[in-house]
Amino acid sequence: MELINLKTPSMEGKIYIGADVIQTRLPALMKGQTNFVVTDSNVYVLYAAWFEKYFSDTEIFVLEAGEENKNFASLQAILEKMAGAGLRRTSRLFAVGGGVVGDIGGLAAALYMRGISCVQIPTTLLSQVDSSVGGKTAVDLGGVKNIVGAFYQPCEVLVDPTFLQTLPQREIKCGVGEIVKYAALNAEIFDLLKENTDKLSDLAFLTKLITACIQHKANVVAMDEKETGERRSLNVGHTTGHAIELFYGLSHGESVLYGMSLETKLAIESGVCEKEYGENLLAIVAAALALEPNAKTDFSSIVQASEKARLDKKNTDDGEIKMSVAKSKGAWTTLSLPFANYQAALIKAVKN
Repeated sequence: MELINLKTPSMEGKIYIGADVIQTRLPALMKGQTNFVVTDSNVYVLYAAWFEKYFSDTEIFVLEAGEENKNFASLQAILEKMAGAGLRRTSRLFAVGGGVVGDIGGLAAALYMRGISCVQIPTTLLSQVDSSVGGKTAVDLGGVKNIVGAFYQPCEVLVDPTFLQTLPQREIKCGVGEIVKYAALNAEIFDLLKENTDKLSDLAFLTKLITACIQHKANVVAMDEKETGERRSLNVGHTTGHAIELFYGLSHGESVLYGMSLETKLAIESGVCEKEYGENLLAIVAAALALEPNAKTDFSSIVQASEKARLDKKNTDDGEIKMSVAKSKGAWTTLSLPFANYQAALIKAVKN
């Protein structure tokens, strides 16, 4: 079992990683207060015996699986069930699932009685390497991802890689998208992926990268909890990626991969990304995109899809599209383009 400490101005949390973290940490975390669980329908069915073992006497809210259910109606239903269960300020919420569960469960914990203790138990590759760490919580609104939320740190994150054994291949590929993002920010992860592009579907290889990704994110969040500076680096590929996700309905991770591909091309064309390095990064992205399931996406409608980027949270009042992009090995920068230029550059990028 490995331990990473994450100290921010709002919370000093702990992240435990290993196949023994549940049996080692969970019983102690449940003692001394009333508990509440948020999970989704997929996880609840897959791990019925697990829930019976650890949460038999605990109120459980089962959210219907799917990003479309990360909304205000679901959030209200969770909060109403928390109130009905008689939770107090001393209570604790356990979010057991992927990114959707972690986002909405964390937000419910942040809002209930102005904040109760939260433990994240991520069950997907994407949530283990990225979304469960750092305290971003949110729901979607009006077709915009994560536009309503709060920074609210969990007291602990329990990362058990054995959950990954039941993931469908689409979810593995989704998590690879976020791992490749870290390759754009971390020289060590970049080298590992560059030398092992043939192992991107190998769960044993991917599992070995979990700690490195979490450690990188923890270092960034410790420096910049609320995304006023360095934490913006973690949005590499996400401006265009979110637009693609919303317009085409692809998974988050696959959308981030497409976003990284297009934005890296824009960064090379704009002269802010070193050409040789950028091409090496594009080769890693291409290898990840080639993983199954590999449904070809028609980007002839990229102009319409790009309209979604206008709503991105990173944009400012100047009307320009803000992108966090790879600059050189282990370094990033911000690329800002007027919307018309952004659209024109995307049209060129999808043809190359």
